[in-house]
Amino acid sequence: MHTADRLKKVPPYLFMTLRNKIAEARRRGVDVISLAIGDPVDPTPPNVVDALSAAARNPENHRYPTDEEWGMLAFREAVARWYGRRYGVDLDPGKEIVALIGSKEGCHHFALGVVNPGDVVLVTDPGYPGYKPSIWFAGAEPWPVAMRAENGFLPKLADIPTDIAKKAAAFYLNYPNNPTGAVATKEFLADLVDFAKSYDIAVCFDNPYSEVVFGVDRLSFLSMPGAKNVGVELNSLSKPYNMTGWRIGMACGNPDIVGAIAKVKSNTDSGIFNAIQYAGIEALDNCDDFIGKMVGIYRNRRERVLTVLRDLGWQSDPPCGTFYLWIPVPRRYTSGEFCDLLLEKCAVVAAPGAKYGGNGEGYIRLSLTVEDHRLDEALRRMRANLSKFEF
Repeated sequence: MHTADRLKKVPPYLFMTLRNKIAEARRRGVDVISLAIGDPVDPTPPNVVDALSAAARNPENHRYPTDEEWGMLAFREAVARWYGRRYGVDLDPGKEIVALIGSKEGCHHFALGVVNPGDVVLVTDPGYPGYKPSIWFAGAEPWPVAMRAENGFLPKLADIPTDIAKKAAAFYLNYPNNPTGAVATKEFLADLVDFAKSYDIAVCFDNPYSEVVFGVDRLSFLSMPGAKNVGVELNSLSKPYNMTGWRIGMACGNPDIVGAIAKVKSNTDSGIFNAIQYAGIEALDNCDDFIGKMVGIYRNRRERVLTVLRDLGWQSDPPCGTFYLWIPVPRRYTSGEFCDLLLEKCAVVAAPGAKYGGNGEGYIRLSLTVEDHRLDEALRRMRANLSKFEF
């Protein structure tokens, strides 16, 4: 048997690699603490679980999902209410919103719905590892756009070569940013709209961490004038409501792109289980306070980690978004080497920055989605087993 040539371009998925590394260490009896994967351990709001349970008991919801191509209209209406309340964005549930099995699916279907074979697609570097495979599966080629600390990890749009911008069909961006934790500004988003309009580029603005920010305003790309003319925003219930395993999200914005995503989706799966969509409505309509509670928990964990890192010699400023910390590695280490050191000396797993792109070398990513007592144990090990480093 043979497999498709397109798979030769796709490396093993980073987070499966990390999970395998953790499992292998645990088989050897090592008490590993993972700070590598962004999967909230705190429970989903109980009223959301109750809504799922009630809907799952209704036999009407045991059939194919309602409006399987676009998602249940009631869910899309809840998304529209949420965007209006949280971001002042006006969305038409009938043509500007499609329900997704998480925003990751949206990244993939965006490429299949917008990009043609041979196209160039801009993608931030470092960036979420899932973007490039989606581009390759669509037969296109990613073109990395550097994000550097001196620019607040925002791409300098003026530095993108004109010939590349003219060829580009689409642009993947993600703010608050995974992995750097950087947040966008209104000025940058306005420039992005102008840039996309000038070169006829479709924007895929991936925004699942929109609610997890510290000391700055939440931002939606769609709140910018003209944004719906040039792109879509992906969002998810995974991060704000601790629903990563539930697999529910949304693509919103330009009706042509949303329609293309819906067309790909309807030919790929049969939609989201109705009971999960009803639970999603409950989360979107009635759990604003829960988001504030979780941001407070992440802020507290973040400060505890930063205190230890500073005591060990780190001087970097904390990011303003996501539940990650993007940490420069000490001198004489690559990101992979320092992750190996953390595992060997502390039994702590971190994600190496180089796996997020060439511009991620020199950093590691730490996640705050771990139980408090395990986080404290990881920090105790780091204090006890790591010397003060030079940077």
